[in-house]
Amino acid sequence: MTSTERIRNLSIIAHIDHGKSTLSDRILELTHAVDPREMRDQYLDTMEIERERGITIKAQNVRVSWRGHVLHLIDTPGHVDFAYEVSRSLAACEGVVLLVDASQGIEAQTLANCYLALEHDLEIVAALNKIDLPAAEPDRYAAEIERVLGLDAGQILRLSAKTGEGVPELLDAVVERIPPPAGDPEAPLRALIFDSYYDQYRGVVSSVRVIDGCLRAGAKLAFMQAGRTHEVEEIGIRTPAIVPVDQLGPGEVGYLIAGIKDVGEARSGETVTEAGRPAPHPLPGYRDPKPMVFCGLYPVDGDQFSDLREALERLRLNDASFTYEPESSGALGFGFRCGFLGLLHMDIVRERLEREFGLSLIATAPSVEYRAHLAKGGETVVVDNPSAMPAPNAVDRIEEPWLKATILTPAEHTGAVMELCQSRRGEMERMEYLSPERVELVYRIPLAEVITDFFDALKSRTRGYASLDYEPAGYAPSDLVKVDVLLNGQPVDAFSTILHRAKAEDYGRRMTAKLRELIPRQLFDVPIQAAIGSRIISRETVKAKRKDVLAKCYGGDITRKRKLLERQREGKKRMKSIGRVEVPQEAFISALRLEE
Repeated sequence: MTSTERIRNLSIIAHIDHGKSTLSDRILELTHAVDPREMRDQYLDTMEIERERGITIKAQNVRVSWRGHVLHLIDTPGHVDFAYEVSRSLAACEGVVLLVDASQGIEAQTLANCYLALEHDLEIVAALNKIDLPAAEPDRYAAEIERVLGLDAGQILRLSAKTGEGVPELLDAVVERIPPPAGDPEAPLRALIFDSYYDQYRGVVSSVRVIDGCLRAGAKLAFMQAGRTHEVEEIGIRTPAIVPVDQLGPGEVGYLIAGIKDVGEARSGETVTEAGRPAPHPLPGYRDPKPMVFCGLYPVDGDQFSDLREALERLRLNDASFTYEPESSGALGFGFRCGFLGLLHMDIVRERLEREFGLSLIATAPSVEYRAHLAKGGETVVVDNPSAMPAPNAVDRIEEPWLKATILTPAEHTGAVMELCQSRRGEMERMEYLSPERVELVYRIPLAEVITDFFDALKSRTRGYASLDYEPAGYAPSDLVKVDVLLNGQPVDAFSTILHRAKAEDYGRRMTAKLRELIPRQLFDVPIQAAIGSRIISRETVKAKRKDVLAKCYGGDITRKRKLLERQREGKKRMKSIGRVEVPQEAFISALRLEE
């Protein structure tokens, strides 16, 4: 057990691509935690999808030694969709290293992550990274950090995570400035689970931070929120190799395996204590994040429904920030309505389900959670699926979620950014010059306008230089309508969507035109219509296949031909009234990519 005086717990936080994972690599090399022959870039990013996309999705912890001190280091994600991972990591720390790119300065996520660290009352060690770049201006950006964040410019370190220059000084500053953890080794055990994943051979493997007392191998533990007891099979530390140990003392971070097979018993935020000598109160844990974007996930093969349920259960253990509940659709069969923190989060979860669990999935168009206030009785209905929207004549008003979006952009692109925000129904709250070249714009903007392609449009209008951060800003009434798509007069729930009235007709026209190309021809005309309530706003028709019933007639009496054509017409009429239009899976997948 290490004395608490010798322990430092820290997270590395920064905007996307400011060098968090590269700095972690240099620290692992410098502290000889990894054999040089095994070293690779982004060493702590263990998922294949992280390495492919070059982004961190899951926070990873590692224990290294530096000049007689033990450092517990957590590398966190930078993308706004994974801010929940960052806030969870900060609960296991006493300090943070705030990295800022010396060629770009403060970005939107830099501000958001810095405020998160201040909320948790953590010591901030600020550092300017990438000083080896020709475009680096460390003095200018050090002054900007002092002006915007109030951190002393003289205390800001300069380093290059790529070359390793300045990294030893950073580790010295961490040891000097970040306080050691407070904890009583004699008190009853209290340890916080801040992450878990499922190992098919060993059950649930949890990352724990010991607050008070001692966690010992072989002890009988009580999981306070789940109300269950388990015996410790193994505890250990990640260096980053897994090393079993006999005990973890206050302030130490490690992993815990207790043979848990039910994934619901070791959720993030769970407090672990000894069964024989329990702590009086659990630790505060975490607020559950509120999902902002919803979509339906359905297996392409209906037999995979139970596999999908098991996969979602196991993935939820590793990523507590998405939600799911069963739903069924007339067109797609049985599936789950899932809630995510953003579009990238939705994309990653879907890809992880397909890769890690071998599933083949269809995702419906993303939507947000609306509130419909009914005209009678003043009741409020929460609508996260367009098919759950009450009839237009029963609704008094519909409220939609809004965001407070913070955009940092070079001054010459201010006009383009303002035009984009206004075209998405945004309302400006304030505009502030951080320096003569950089502007901070704060807008209130509907979430539904941001989730589709707002970020891509922002990047293309500012040549990639703008950055975006957002947080929920409550609900407000809007003029919203539900657009249904009807095939042969029957609504197809998978294509329904809720939109602002001004954009409904455009969506209807595009969707009907797209479906006309995708739906195969039947033996009867198939009308494809987009409708708001009972009003049709656009229509296309898939023309019928025509069988030539006159092929066998050579000349002869006209009445014979007429009789055959009449019979064909009758048959088509009957088929149109009872015929069902089968929509192929490819048509669903292509049509639901309409927004992309």
